[in-house]
Amino acid sequence: MTSHMPSRRTATRRILVATAATAATSALLGAATVPAFASPPVSAGHAYGHIDGGARLDYRKTVAVRVLKGAFERGDTEVVDRFVRADYIQHNPLAPDGAEALKNFAAGLHQQFPDTRYDVKRVISEGDLVVVHSNLVLTTGSRGSAVFDIFRFQDGKIAEHWDTLQDVPGSSVNGNDMFSTISRPQTGQPGPRSLTASNKELVTKAFDRLIVGKDLSALDTYWSTGYHQHNPGIADGVAGARDGLGAYFRALPELAVSRKRVVAEGDLVAVHSHYVNAPGERGQAVVDLFRVQGGKIVEHWDVLQDVPATSANDNTMF
Repeated sequence: MTSHMPSRRTATRRILVATAATAATSALLGAATVPAFASPPVSAGHAYGHIDGGARLDYRKTVAVRVLKGAFERGDTEVVDRFVRADYIQHNPLAPDGAEALKNFAAGLHQQFPDTRYDVKRVISEGDLVVVHSNLVLTTGSRGSAVFDIFRFQDGKIAEHWDTLQDVPGSSVNGNDMFSTISRPQTGQPGPRSLTASNKELVTKAFDRLIVGKDLSALDTYWSTGYHQHNPGIADGVAGARDGLGAYFRALPELAVSRKRVVAEGDLVAVHSHYVNAPGERGQAVVDLFRVQGGKIVEHWDVLQDVPATSANDNTMF
């Protein structure tokens, strides 16, 4: 969920200011890492066809880790050859399509920023998609960027990628950082997968009613009174969301939000969408991540990125 906006032309900029140089470098990454998973041996060979259910979801998480840490932290491009399809489709507007382009960028980035690190906070996988939420730090000691990466898998390899990136600000109006887990249990790991379908349905309804439909009463129906906010420009709690979003909707009466994909695992649900503040504007690519407990939304993280005028590929950010 975005915070309120002071004017149409400065929508999201006051709260979500991105440093152009950092974004230009970081947004190309399409990368993040994840904690270790108990998963089958990672191989892109024929054995993948025999992996079922939860093991297949964990396999995809493990592959993402291998590629991202190997390529971007160590400059090892062989992992791209093993786990990324040659016809890899790229939606990051600064990067061309193809595995070769990914390898070239990874090698160049590692040479320029040899101390690059990904501090992964949470990862979810559903169907053929993996969503990674991380703090990307190119230079030791800097706050870095908040990043959401979405990967689509095909036949055991990464086939497609979307991302959003936002610089981490020096302060937050709610006192929460952009990454921590406050609601209990305080873990970045998703809850039981038996809850995935019901929580996905709940968040989809809540998002469509509140954000797409601009109906603030959805907060009373779907949000917990103990709601925790990690958007640095919105105050904590349901009252903070009501005030911030109310101002946002009033400032941008022509706001249109189109939901592109929803990915869920356990108690975590990610929504990838396109926010357009007014007709004719390019808008923002946004990933909202919600945590659900006991049938209510208890916590929220997000990353917003302006859609640029030009792109190195023809795929759009969505």
